[in-house]
Amino acid sequence: MVLIWEPLPKTLKQLVLLSALFRLVVSQGEDKKQLRRNTGASETIETYNQYYNYVDLTKRLQALAQSYPHIANLSSIGRSVEGRELWVMRITVEPNKDTPGKPKFKYVGNMHGDETVSRQVLVYLVEHLLAKYGEEDRITQLVNSTDIYIMPSMNPDGFEKSKEGDCEGVNDGRNNARNKDLNRSFPDQFDGTTVSGPDTIPEVMEVIKWIKEKKFVLSGNLHGGSVVASYPFDDSASHQQGGFYSQSADDDLFRYLALEYSRNHPVMKTGHPNCPDSPGETFKDGITNGAKWYDVSGGMQDYNYLYGNCLEITMELSCCKHPPASELHQEWDLNRESLLAYMEKVHMGVRGFVKDAVSGSALSNVSIVVAGIRHNLTTAKFGDYYRLLLPGTYNITAVAPGYLPKTFNNVQVNEGKPTEINFTLQPVVSEAAGKTPQTTTSTPSTSHLVTPSTKASNNSQAHAVPTTPPFVPPGHESVHPKEFRHHNYADMELFLRKYSSEFSSITHLYSIGRSVQDRELYVMIISDNPNVHEHGEPEFKYVGNMHGNEVVGRELLLNLIEYLCRNYGTDPEVTQLVNSTRIHIMPSMNPDGYEVAVEGDVKGYRGRNNSNDYDLNRNFPDQFVTITEPRQPETIAVMSWLKSTPFVLSANLHGGSLVVNYPFDDDKEGLSHYSRSPDDEVFKQVAKAYSQENPLMYKGHPCDDLDPEDYFEDGITNGANWYTVPGGMQDWNYINTNCFEVTIELGCVKYPLAKELPKYWEQNWRALLQFMHQVHTGIKGTVSDDQDKVGVPNATISVGGIDHNVTTGHTGDYWRLLVPGTYAVTASADGYKPLTTYATVSKDRAEVVDFRLTRLNSENTGHASTVPQLTRSPSDRELNSLIKELSLDQGLEQLVKSTATDSSFRYRRPKDLEAVLRGLTLNFPQITSLHRLGQSVEFRNILALEISNNPAEPEPSEPKIRFVAGIHGNAPVGTELLLEFAASLCINYGKNAAISKLINETHIFIVPSINPDGREQAAEKKCSSSRGLTNSNDKDLDKTFFGNSSQHLMEPEPETKAMMNFIQSYDFSLSVALDGGALVVTYPYDKPVQTVNNEATLKYLAKVYAKNHPKMHPGDTACSNNGQMGNVPDGVMKAAELQSHMGSMKDFSMDFGHCPEITVYTGCCLFPAANQLGTLWAENKKALLSMLVEVHKGVRGVVRDRSGKPIVGATIFLNTTLKVSTSEGGYFHVLVHPGSYNIDVIAEGYQSHHKQVVVTSHEAAAFVLIEFDVDNSIFGLQREFVVACAAASMTALVLTACIIWCVCSAKSDHQKDGFHRLRQHRDEYDDEIHLNSMGSKKSLLAHEFQDESESDEETLCLAGGLLPDQQGAMEDDDDDEHRVNEEVPLRPH
Repeated sequence: MVLIWEPLPKTLKQLVLLSALFRLVVSQGEDKKQLRRNTGASETIETYNQYYNYVDLTKRLQALAQSYPHIANLSSIGRSVEGRELWVMRITVEPNKDTPGKPKFKYVGNMHGDETVSRQVLVYLVEHLLAKYGEEDRITQLVNSTDIYIMPSMNPDGFEKSKEGDCEGVNDGRNNARNKDLNRSFPDQFDGTTVSGPDTIPEVMEVIKWIKEKKFVLSGNLHGGSVVASYPFDDSASHQQGGFYSQSADDDLFRYLALEYSRNHPVMKTGHPNCPDSPGETFKDGITNGAKWYDVSGGMQDYNYLYGNCLEITMELSCCKHPPASELHQEWDLNRESLLAYMEKVHMGVRGFVKDAVSGSALSNVSIVVAGIRHNLTTAKFGDYYRLLLPGTYNITAVAPGYLPKTFNNVQVNEGKPTEINFTLQPVVSEAAGKTPQTTTSTPSTSHLVTPSTKASNNSQAHAVPTTPPFVPPGHESVHPKEFRHHNYADMELFLRKYSSEFSSITHLYSIGRSVQDRELYVMIISDNPNVHEHGEPEFKYVGNMHGNEVVGRELLLNLIEYLCRNYGTDPEVTQLVNSTRIHIMPSMNPDGYEVAVEGDVKGYRGRNNSNDYDLNRNFPDQFVTITEPRQPETIAVMSWLKSTPFVLSANLHGGSLVVNYPFDDDKEGLSHYSRSPDDEVFKQVAKAYSQENPLMYKGHPCDDLDPEDYFEDGITNGANWYTVPGGMQDWNYINTNCFEVTIELGCVKYPLAKELPKYWEQNWRALLQFMHQVHTGIKGTVSDDQDKVGVPNATISVGGIDHNVTTGHTGDYWRLLVPGTYAVTASADGYKPLTTYATVSKDRAEVVDFRLTRLNSENTGHASTVPQLTRSPSDRELNSLIKELSLDQGLEQLVKSTATDSSFRYRRPKDLEAVLRGLTLNFPQITSLHRLGQSVEFRNILALEISNNPAEPEPSEPKIRFVAGIHGNAPVGTELLLEFAASLCINYGKNAAISKLINETHIFIVPSINPDGREQAAEKKCSSSRGLTNSNDKDLDKTFFGNSSQHLMEPEPETKAMMNFIQSYDFSLSVALDGGALVVTYPYDKPVQTVNNEATLKYLAKVYAKNHPKMHPGDTACSNNGQMGNVPDGVMKAAELQSHMGSMKDFSMDFGHCPEITVYTGCCLFPAANQLGTLWAENKKALLSMLVEVHKGVRGVVRDRSGKPIVGATIFLNTTLKVSTSEGGYFHVLVHPGSYNIDVIAEGYQSHHKQVVVTSHEAAAFVLIEFDVDNSIFGLQREFVVACAAASMTALVLTACIIWCVCSAKSDHQKDGFHRLRQHRDEYDDEIHLNSMGSKKSLLAHEFQDESESDEETLCLAGGLLPDQQGAMEDDDDDEHRVNEEVPLRPH
């Protein structure tokens, strides 16, 4: 026993000692860990009863990150407009590095700055996850297995403006500091919303980059204003305001995820939020489809799903947007379980890795395709993917460029833990290197491929191509069209609709107009974001079948659509082109002509022209020749299309020869010889890029059998050198837009047999692709403002030595095609100093050349530095930002779409019209006021509706705009348009931020009908009838506005008098009158002879309206019913050129109201059918809104003295010709066209003042503060000199007066005695006179009054008149005095 057990105590002792030491170390470690955790907790004790402002939030998050460094990392993804960090707390094990196999989850809060519950709740969630990690198994497992990102505030600037207790959001904290709604600012699949730039909406730009970089799997966007979980889609193509269910491909999954949040929320799950502002609103199970609730375009949740690899829903957490802080603890309790349960759903569906079968390396950007669900996602940088799916059985395919796709069939997905499926892809190996591609069919697995992309500013490489691309052998074969046939209109339409539906992620089908026979002019866009013009991405187009019987181009373009769609994501070249270019393809510009053309036609003309028998390629305005043929609908549609889209490069596909033809197509002599354009070298380069890829074309002998004499070196030719074509489309492109276009003749036979079509595809497919690549040559870049870094639209890019400029797009981006070489490139814009730099252009890529322009006279341009007390207010900044945004076509277009209302158009009689106006005032009393201007001859009221947030207040600082219609009763379209306009403004007030701001900052007056008597007489559907044109006195009211003119001395018509008083009673800045019977905008004067000093401004205002009207701005304004000619440049003309007359309202407004007025003729028909009113409203809505924007431009300011007292009646001269006066409060406002202006201000009693301002086309009015000093000059001399002289003169005068007074006083006694003697001895005196009658009375009197001692001084004293004693003596006896005065006149004065 002893021998056996004796060693054991020693061994046991050692084991016990080791165990104790181990426990001690572990205990100390745990103590340190617990101490650290407790210390952090003690520093950040949560009270749940206060909001954290930005400073507090920053400190709070930093303290938490420091307290839990092993699982928390705080970082910023960027900054807000005002420079606040966009904080994100990352919570996971090892938070400072990426670990494969963990799905990424995110929560984003406070996107709307005044919806604040989410901000606090997410802070509480961060604290909860960190504090409970290691204590609660659920939290520990979630943090260990998930990469969690939490952004408490996406809009910290807005939060700082929001006010606690503001449940309705009236304190303007919703939007960011540039007044942008962040949840309306993401790219949108339906309406083309685009991101303006990093400086306009930095919060959105940074979140987009964050989403693209991280490839989140699941996300929640937390809001306030109701209690419901909303899921995609948030909008629809129709943009119906509500009630339209917009279903995504993962609709069932989204419903499941939304329900997961809702069912764990005690209030949300009831479906009855009981919000005070909408007490009856309910949501079944507490969830809703976003668009079914209300339409939100540009929302973040849809962007995540469509472009970000991530499924996101939006949670509305509380009815009150910014409730009292005392309710925060309750909100946390309501949402805690929902927040956790929703996060856990990131672990469902299918997950795994994708690797290269040869190298074993991870493959990123591989598409994961689930059969039956038309939405794909891609692998992350470690080759990992996470595809959320509901329980069920699925077929799942991995697809990557350069690899054979691989499919797993019958994959079982269960509730709870995700199924793991790993893919190993085999690289493609081909034996047919350099072989001409064979016609094959596409595999089903790629037909629904959706591959998001990320753009880099200086790199057009597509995101869809893997970061480390697999080896792609030279002989890799693309998928080519299999079926070739001629497509008639119906067949073509179905083809386009099919591909638009099947490849909806990269296609968008739209129509630019209709043919004569009402066929749609379809265009298919192919791009990674087809609905969006992405900043920096060029626009390219192909147009086919302009001549209806030249059909090869039509079929090739349909083939090209199929080729691009089916190879996107698998063919690197196609993927790059689609990701880096917005490609527009119009297969048929002349569908009517095609329908009558005949297959087999070699050289014929049947079907060449449109159905009005006009050659469309001779129908465009020409630089050398006047085109007299009426502009055709197809031509007008294309012109409008080209003016609205910033195309860079284009080709027009024809038939009948085999050559690329480049500008110019004609010249002023009309002779056939080389007509060189300024960009002749560029045109030859792009033309040759096509011809070199078509071997038969490049030979230069196109049609040996048909035209043996034709020879074109290298397969290209100058158009006019071949034959002249006046009115051609390619020249119009080059001269009138930024677009370079060539004409490609595809074959000698115009309408070949269908069996020959494969040959044409084989000859041209490479050339079609190579020509598209040319859009990425030359230079490109952005022109931006050096102060605010915002892009400058319509800036001019000029190249030294080339007499042809291009202009920047709406966001300041541009493209300029050039051949290789070094160039001096200049950017210039109104109000900016030109900037020149040198650029060296290479052959195969576009050189990036950005410009930042400095403003002219920035100290006087109305920016904050000029008048800080007036222009730095948030309201002014918001207005300036809004005007800048809406001055861009895209911003105004978005406003039109976002303010759509349900309308039922009909014509209203005068009594109904009055009821409508009164109804508006009853329903919207806070923003409307109805004014009775007067009555018509037949005693009908003439009413004006005022719309403003303070309609009863004069507010001289705000511009006033006047909209009038119905001066001719037989043209009532304007009346109905203005009624709809008024209703639209009122309905959208408080709902649409832009409309609300415009109404708050403007006084809008709407006079729908000036001539109600004439309207009562007019008849519908009478396009040319004069019935109702005049008033009841048979007077054309637009010829009765004579004011004080001597030309008209009769009493004005009552309607005229009412309007004249109205025009002169308000200080209007702009007036827009609507009339009918033509399609044009006119500007003053109607008088036949009138010189107008500010004609450039008047014409500019008219152009603004016409530019925003789809039919006017192309310049085709022909009206068959009244003989109005077409081809009016820009759709505007001087009124006298249309129909000159005296006494017009427009002229009266100019002369007596000092207000510019333009007249809009809304259509050729005076009184069209009521069913056309909807179309007319759609055509004019954008233009009418543009006038509300335009009235806030020009120059405005205040004139006051140094004490701040406003000066009324001061005169302001702009460039010495345009004169305005200050009104109440010293305010003035004048609309002027863009440019630089010298301002001279004159006011009586003050020194004159001089300033300079710069007015641009895209900014709010330049503000000028004039502070006068009192005028110190007198008679042109300095005040000090004049005062000194006056003082010296007064001193001399006083001294002289004193001396005279003294002398006069010394002699006064003698004078008194003399007069005394005259009074006492009057009788004796008379006798003496009688006795001495022989002498003259005059001499006697002289001797009597002249004392011997009388001197010159005494004489001087008497010369001034009677002395006081004399006056008293004469008053003693009036009769005697009269006798003396009559008989003995005193010494004259």
